[in-house]
Amino acid sequence: MQLTTEVIWNTHASSLYFFILKRVGNTATAQDVLQNTFLKTHEHLDSLKNPDKVRPWVFRIARNELADHFKRMEGTVPLEKLEHPEESDAGDNQFCCFERFLEELPNPYRSVMQRVYLEGKTNADAANELNISLANVKARIRRAKDMMKKRFQECCLYESHESGKLTGESDCAVCDMSGVP
Repeated sequence: MQLTTEVIWNTHASSLYFFILKRVGNTATAQDVLQNTFLKTHEHLDSLKNPDKVRPWVFRIARNELADHFKRMEGTVPLEKLEHPEESDAGDNQFCCFERFLEELPNPYRSVMQRVYLEGKTNADAANELNISLANVKARIRRAKDMMKKRFQECCLYESHESGKLTGESDCAVCDMSGVP
């Protein structure tokens, strides 16, 4: 198979998004950093020497984009501190129904996922805040991901790769994400 930006997107976009989201704690910012990551990926695809190392390569690009983002943010006041932005509708979320599925999780799972993936806290910090063991945090994250994966398969018609990762294109009637590249 020819290694293209589209192939890299289909294979790594979801894990990159959550990697970035965990660090920035804001869905809009995560989407911007992800977009910049794939722009750089596309521009420099010919510099990838070993296609077997595409995952570490694209994650290095993402880390560089995160560093650039935080350098640009030094000395600025986050917009969230200045105003209360309205919640975006599901069509604005590049990852079909994610926020809705997160809200549907039972509270013990939702609270762990929010702390770790949206607030960017470590598993140990989440365990301390919730007064539960680290093993319990990890188990809740694993169960929450399983629940959300099941919802993505039911609602958005994603398929599951043999490794357990979601693959394919969204075909969601709720948010009509079929036109998103």
